[in-house]
Amino acid sequence: MHEEKLKQYYDRKHNAEAGGGQDKVESQHSKGKLTARERINLLLDPNSFTEIDKFVTHRGDDPEVKKYYGDGLVTGYGTINGRRVFIYVYDFTVLGGSLGEMAGKKVSKVMSHALKVGCPIIGILDSGGARIQEGVSSLDGYGDIFHKNALASGVIPQITASIGPCAGGAVYSPSMTDFVIMVENIGQMFVTGPEVVKEVLSQEVTFEELGGARTHATKSGVAHFIAKDEVDCMDKIKTLISFLPQNNREEPMILTDNSDDINRADPNLINILPDNPYQSYDMKEIIKSIVDNGNFFEVHELFAENIVVGFARMGGRSVGIIANQPLFLAGALDIHSSNKAARFVRFCDSFNIPIVTLVDTPGYLPGTDQEHNGIIRHGSKLLYAYCEATVPKITCIIGKAYGGAYIAMGSKNLGTDLNIAWPTAEIAVLGPEAAITIIHRKSLKDSPDAATKKKNLAKEYRNKFANPYIAAERGTIDLVIDPMESRGTIINALNALANKRETRPWKKHGNINL
Repeated sequence: MHEEKLKQYYDRKHNAEAGGGQDKVESQHSKGKLTARERINLLLDPNSFTEIDKFVTHRGDDPEVKKYYGDGLVTGYGTINGRRVFIYVYDFTVLGGSLGEMAGKKVSKVMSHALKVGCPIIGILDSGGARIQEGVSSLDGYGDIFHKNALASGVIPQITASIGPCAGGAVYSPSMTDFVIMVENIGQMFVTGPEVVKEVLSQEVTFEELGGARTHATKSGVAHFIAKDEVDCMDKIKTLISFLPQNNREEPMILTDNSDDINRADPNLINILPDNPYQSYDMKEIIKSIVDNGNFFEVHELFAENIVVGFARMGGRSVGIIANQPLFLAGALDIHSSNKAARFVRFCDSFNIPIVTLVDTPGYLPGTDQEHNGIIRHGSKLLYAYCEATVPKITCIIGKAYGGAYIAMGSKNLGTDLNIAWPTAEIAVLGPEAAITIIHRKSLKDSPDAATKKKNLAKEYRNKFANPYIAAERGTIDLVIDPMESRGTIINALNALANKRETRPWKKHGNINL
């Protein structure tokens, strides 16, 4: 009797773990894709996964929609390098990974578990979208997931990997999560597919052009990371998780076995800056010089490249770094870079990750395109994010810091805790040339040698005003340092600010200019 029941259990277990059957599994492999369970084994620690809702089936009565255990999703919990995570993985071998009522309930349930216990939630997408045969029940499933995404936002880290199709309403859940990783030439996301685009707009576009990984990493900004394959995708998730706490009530783990001397000085650091302040250089060289062992995990690397954001460790402590990138648009702020940096600041603040800002920007990007598309509205997001953040905030001005962009990049009056400057810093309302053109407009106009006079006046202005010492005299800059001391100065500040607590007026939430 007992043996028969055990046999029934193992038969059902085998059926559930077989997905859509061997032919569907082989079809998945032929596309260069792993199955849902293979992906779980690749991501989680060996033998750490516990599956829940293994035997769930859909409740539809359409005889053409076969019932499979799991209903196209594998959900449960396990560990990554010993840390607990919850996970849901779409199984494309079962009904194309489509989401119906019960599949939606599975995702909502595992997200609820993650919220209750305070663990990261990871979703792996490979789905044909809403299950048409289930109609509104399928749409209700997505609505429940979106609601959970909103509840989880700022409470637990939410990470999404796109390793297959994701279309229609299904794309909004990943965009509500904190980070999206897309596998190149496999992951795709779009609200309407190429066929609809062709029919409605008469535009010919491929799946990759419309919603591939590179499109979303470079143009839309939906994808934070591109992975070259599924192994690389899982490695990126593991690396990302390593910088984050389990939830918003915890601090990120501090590595105590850090081999990089916290007071390590780099005499060559200042030589990264060109003598001509209008020549470009790679800000990432400075970042890699000051962080532990030169390890910088960049986020949104291919989107809005005029600003750099990402995670690193300094003295073993996880930090979020925001820095202007003079290699692109001279490091000027624009719509995309403001959005990119603002969201990163808010993520770091949500999860108790200190913010280190490196500044070299000539201002906001001018032009009708920026103005008409809302640089005022979008630019204000960065101001709002810095003002709202209560984590330790340290800003180091390396080169240019002009006008409104100086204010937006973590200036003292936005509530930054420590503002540092190199002797090369130029803090002013306008760059010398622009300032001279305005201040001496009349005399330059009447001068027979206006070009030479303008050059001399600009040099005089730079020496007199475009330096860090006026700001230091007024306490807006706390420290002017030798660049080689940057690493030690920032790490000591992070340690000093570790117990920072800052309260704000009670509010339901602010009204950021979305």
